[in-house]
This record gives sequence, structure tokens and C-alpha cells, in this order.
Amino acid sequence: MECVFGLVGDGFVIVASDTSAVNSILVHKTNEDKIMKLDSHKFVAASGESGDRVQFTEYIQKNVALYQFRNGIPLTTAAAANFTRGELATALNMVNILLAGHDKETGPSLYYIDYIATLHKVDKGAFGYGSFFCLSLMDRHYHSGMSVEEAIELVDKCIKEIQSRLVVAPPNFVIKIVDGDGAREYAWRESVKDTPNCPT
Repeated sequence: MECVFGLVGDGFVIVASDTSAVNSILVHKTNEDKIMKLDSHKFVAASGESGDRVQFTEYIQKNVALYQFRNGIPLTTAAAANFTRGELATALNMVNILLAGHDKETGPSLYYIDYIATLHKVDKGAFGYGSFFCLSLMDRHYHSGMSVEEAIELVDKCIKEIQSRLVVAPPNFVIKIVDGDGAREYAWRESVKDTPNCPT
């Protein structure tokens, strides 16, 4: 059961995602990273069918890189979000996206783009079955200007709630952060590690 969520703090954006590949109620793997780095200061976190999600996020990543290569400057986070929205409206893929970034001029920002290409700049957002629990916790505990420690504590509360409430709960989550120093992986929350397939 997929879940992608993120929030804006004081000078940073944190995005978290489950790492499960699920088909109905069968978990195929538990180490699939659904948060893709677009450039040095941007992430796109996506939920949706695996084929649509992977193809579309790679398409966005390559086009953002092409823009920077052709023009010598990167897209701002707002411009990348608007480009993504336009492409999603054209492609009509079943993909929901949180696009996080940090720009020198405007600071951190988080954009919510759903599968019908609705675009909103938000302070907190979530997609997937776990979003019902995440959004209620964020409504209760989120405040502007959160420190990294406060944001991670809230992310951990969301993960714990998802794992305790969903019937087919994702066991592992990846947490990534983007700030003035760039986009990078922050931590993994693992309750199950993948093991190699045993010969039969």
C-alpha cells in the first residue's frame, strides 16, 4: 500500500516514501526507492502504477537535465513543477507527485501534483493509502519553521501510524532532504530487509 509524503521546514524540505512494490496485496519487493533526484536541489517523489511512475519520473528527470544542458542554468522548483504538470496533463499517466526543491532566491518549496495535473504549492502533502493517517498527523503537529529534528520526529510518527494502521503495511521507508546544501538521502527506516531468493 503506497505512501509518499513531505513537508517544508525552516530552510529545507523533507520527503519520505515507502519502498514496497505492491500488486493488490502481494508485496514484490521492499527496497524500491520512489524518490528520484531531478538535479542537485530537487526531488520528485511519485506514487502510482510502477510502469507509469518509473517511466514518467525518468522522463521528467531527463528533460530537466536537457533544459539545464541547453540553457546553462537549472529550472527553478516552480518552473520544474509547472513543466511536470504540463507533461502530466498531456500524458495522462496515473501518477501522483510531490516535487520538492530549494532555490537560492525563494528557499524551500513543495509542490503537490495529482494524476489529473492539479498543481498546488503546499507546506505539507501526501499521496497513497497512508496519506489519510499522515495528513491528520501533519494537521495536528505541523507548524511553519520546523527544525530538522522536529520534522524527522513528525515523519517517524507518520511512518509508525502507517505501519500500525494499514492492513498491508509497507515495512520500509526512505527519507530524503533538500536544503541549501543540496538534495540527499537522509535515512532509511527498515523493519524488513530484502534477502536473496533461495533456490528451490
